[in-house]
Amino acid sequence: MSFPRALLILPVLLLAGCVNLAPSYEQPLAPVPGQWSSASNGQASADINWQQFFLDPQLKAVIERALVNNRDLRVAALNVDKAQAQYRIQRAELTPSVNVSGSGTHSRTPASLSGSDVATTSHQYSVELGFSSYELDLFSRVRNLSDAALQDYLALTQTQRSTQISLVAEVANAWLTVAADRGLLQLAEETLSSQQASYQLQQRSHDLGNTSGLALAQAQTTVESARVDVARFRSQVQLDINALNLLAGESLPEALLPKALADDTAQLLSIPSGLSSSLLLQRPDVLAAEHSLKAAKADIGAARAAFFPSISLTAGAGTSSTELSALFKAGSGAWSFAPSITLPIFNAGSNRANLDAAKTENAIQIATYEKSIQTAFQEVADALAVRNTLEERLNAQQALTAATAKSYTLADALYRNGASSYLDALDSQRELYTARQNLISLQLTEQSNRITLYKVLGGGIGD
Repeated sequence: MSFPRALLILPVLLLAGCVNLAPSYEQPLAPVPGQWSSASNGQASADINWQQFFLDPQLKAVIERALVNNRDLRVAALNVDKAQAQYRIQRAELTPSVNVSGSGTHSRTPASLSGSDVATTSHQYSVELGFSSYELDLFSRVRNLSDAALQDYLALTQTQRSTQISLVAEVANAWLTVAADRGLLQLAEETLSSQQASYQLQQRSHDLGNTSGLALAQAQTTVESARVDVARFRSQVQLDINALNLLAGESLPEALLPKALADDTAQLLSIPSGLSSSLLLQRPDVLAAEHSLKAAKADIGAARAAFFPSISLTAGAGTSSTELSALFKAGSGAWSFAPSITLPIFNAGSNRANLDAAKTENAIQIATYEKSIQTAFQEVADALAVRNTLEERLNAQQALTAATAKSYTLADALYRNGASSYLDALDSQRELYTARQNLISLQLTEQSNRITLYKVLGGGIGD
């Protein structure tokens, strides 16, 4: 067979590589109810990027910095780049690697071995263009390995997107925590100032003999308790800022930090009653699990192909001559064609074990995919369960705080008019302090729930 005729046969052999032994992909049924049993009111669309979702310009600026500087997100992006390069490497195996090579050999044969009693020196030069050990992908082994690498790359791409959404939510929650704790610190400082003033009045009254030592000691107790709270919240605020700086990847300027908790930091997304839970299939973590499942099926195809013959080709064409000056002259052409076939006969069950391992990995990925859907459904259901009672809880806490404030005002007025004891006024002040703390904490919960709902619905990262 001439080399040109061998080249003509190659396309026919390559067309034979249409047998794919990988199982066909069928998306597993979602093991969750078809819809959520509860709904929430708010902006109608759950598909909204963070630039639209968040309303506070300071928070937006912090998120932008975090998306640029956060190291975890940077690692996730680099992992995607690495997986893309690995996919390109694997895909390159589908085509022959063509190389050009040049060589020269020189040898001397002594007279005693030359057969002519004269020492001889020989030279040979050659230039060749060709490929070596190119596998004809008759049973799609190489193609399935390439497909598996592609699915791994796509899974990491979705993981990166999931990391971005999680980072946005974490930064927002950390920023809100700074705001809430600064509000609690301000409340503690105001309470300390008020209680110090009351203690001074009690001290003067005690010096005049109008107040008992017990009442004075009680007043001092409240002052010291407030001082403890002020010190604690100062420390906590600094810890909150440190955590936010870590997420942002840099030390944030004071101008970007919140002063107090607002009511409209983020929009409230809605889930209309009867909304299909198939929405969860577009969550990036669920998509990543699905790509991993597809990769596992491709690995099964590659493992099955190992049971069948493997054909490799080595071919080259060029020129060869005993003289360098005659290397490219007419008649110096040379070619080689060396096909080889490998048929597995005995490998102590290695191929069977590899196939069993691939099938088991496929079963693992199916379970992982189904679990990711169940987890996503639970996260949305939990966020809705909290959302459904938040408005009622906030209204009740606001009413409780207002009633406690009125109670304290009346108790303080009665005390100052001598109609009630100082301890009654002190108890009312403590109740008001606790009610205001609980209101700030509940407001933080309400804002955090909005962010959680955005995150668990898959959110968006914008441009």
